[in-house]
Amino acid sequence: MATIKDIAEKASVSIATVSRVLNYDESLNVADETKKRIFEAAEELNYVTIKERKGRKNTHTIGIIHWYSDKEEIIDPYYLSIRMAIDRCCSKNLIKFLKIDDMENFNENLDGIIAIGKFGDGEISKIRKLSKNIVFVDSSPDENLYDSVVIDFRKAVNEVMEYLTSLGHTKIAYIGGEEFVDKGKKQVLDYRQQTYIEFMEKRNLSFKDFIKLGKFTPASGYELMKKFLQNKNRPTAYFIANDSMAIGAYKAISEAGLKIPNDISIIGFNDISTAQFIIPPLTTVKVYTEFMGETAVDLIIERIKKDREISKKVIIPTKLIKRDSVEKCLTK
Repeated sequence: MATIKDIAEKASVSIATVSRVLNYDESLNVADETKKRIFEAAEELNYVTIKERKGRKNTHTIGIIHWYSDKEEIIDPYYLSIRMAIDRCCSKNLIKFLKIDDMENFNENLDGIIAIGKFGDGEISKIRKLSKNIVFVDSSPDENLYDSVVIDFRKAVNEVMEYLTSLGHTKIAYIGGEEFVDKGKKQVLDYRQQTYIEFMEKRNLSFKDFIKLGKFTPASGYELMKKFLQNKNRPTAYFIANDSMAIGAYKAISEAGLKIPNDISIIGFNDISTAQFIIPPLTTVKVYTEFMGETAVDLIIERIKKDREISKKVIIPTKLIKRDSVEKCLTK
């Protein structure tokens, strides 16, 4: 496992800077480029570095379309880790890859496209004009037309909820975010929230006042947790839709003079590099972003080489990583 010292050496910064960046310290005055370099170093050190082959020509050219901006990737490194995995796998397979920021004015010839994130009908229409070979990662807009690589959110969330209830937690809250496509016109369905609701209803557990939504950022996680802490009859456990929000929630809990997991249990989602370094280390759902990226590249290569017409949807499993942010419920 990579250490903060390893990350600092690779990113050419101090250990203190790495620690503060990974913990989203808002008081730290450091350039976004430095932050990006630190997160990229953290991601790279979790995997074996792929040495690019030399002396051979690229076999294909594909376009990479990002749903997140570079700044958003720093705030929520989930998509950063998927993108980096795709970049590494393309290099390994001698595939030239081009980042597409402006679809309307892009005029390069492409053999295929990997689209990372979530997209509305209008955006998908623009993507289709660039290539017929398309793989979506982290969304599956039309299984009859496009290849996709997704995770099983329902299975992952049910495992989280079963774990919490097995420890005696019945007052379980959900902190999540809202996302939109097609320039903010259409809200994206979040299967984490939907599955949480279905689980609570099935167990006849109260949850009406236990859902708070914002953005998938540390700042939003902080504000939403502060609102929960104002209520004396607060939940004993919180399922938080991503690790970045969970880190913000940690800060709010600490400022309130409470301790994790003694007073409040927390479970995140994604298992970003930061999750293992915060105190206490965060219990979370590991999403195999490296494998998601590799699978997307495998699919696009197959599409190109075999001219396959039938679409494939690949569902990648997840794993609940039990660390120190959860313990048995001692209150009724």
